Amino acid sequence: PVDFTVKADPALWAERLGGIVLPTGTVRVEKLSANVIDLPGFADGAWWVQDTAASLPARLFGDISGQRVADLCAAPGGKTAQLILAGANVTAVDTSKNRLARLKQNLDRLGLTADLVQTDLLDYRPAELFDAVLLDAPCSSTGTVRRHPDVPWTKTMVDVEKLADLQRRLLAHAVGFVRPGGRIVFSNCSLDPIEGEELYRAFLAETPGVIDDPIHPGEFAEVDPFLTSAGTLRTTPADLMLESPWISGLDGFFAARMRRAG
Repeated sequence: PVDFTVKADPALWAERLGGIVLPTGTVRVEKLSANVIDLPGFADGAWWVQDTAASLPARLFGDISGQRVADLCAAPGGKTAQLILAGANVTAVDTSKNRLARLKQNLDRLGLTADLVQTDLLDYRPAELFDAVLLDAPCSSTGTVRRHPDVPWTKTMVDVEKLADLQRRLLAHAVGFVRPGGRIVFSNCSLDPIEGEELYRAFLAETPGVIDDPIHPGEFAEVDPFLTSAGTLRTTPADLMLESPWISGLDGFFAARMRRAG
């Protein structure tokens, strides 16, 4: 199946695309009737392709209308688009010139704008602190196994540990971009706790000035089924079982929310 995040009116676009509206508000289509660029709404910028699980972390900030928000490791820009549509003034940062160019193309098609910064994130120093920061960090991508079944077999434990170390360094750096009291959401598409739950617990324990900001049941109804007892978000390929197995499941994702003290 293919998931679409729509700007507005999911029911309308589910009908036009021949799909269904998921409980998260995403439109899911079992099988595309044409190439993506030839589908209704593509040229008009009415939607973009984005796995349902990947759309959840950007929703965890709450009301960000009028706020300055950084989207780190931003390409290809699905989360950037979500943040803009939520009313934020977004700075999208990515290390890759080509991927950032693709992000700009995607935003242009959607009729959206953001400040784009190409740099190694560990070298980035914003001129002004942000109200909120989203870091969707590079990871082993094992959560994409339902779409890419070979991925778990291409990553060794050494690979996972190196990626987890990179994630810790990126997160420690990113915390410094947000104003006191501002929120940080950390996410990735790994199923491994080494890159998720374990990393987050260790980061909180070793990082002064950062406070856990757990997601509460009922705060965002669409993410309630995926909340853990610790107030983090965890999806797996076994989640969202629907009537047909061909339209069921989610990518595996982890997300946690924290605040900078002050």
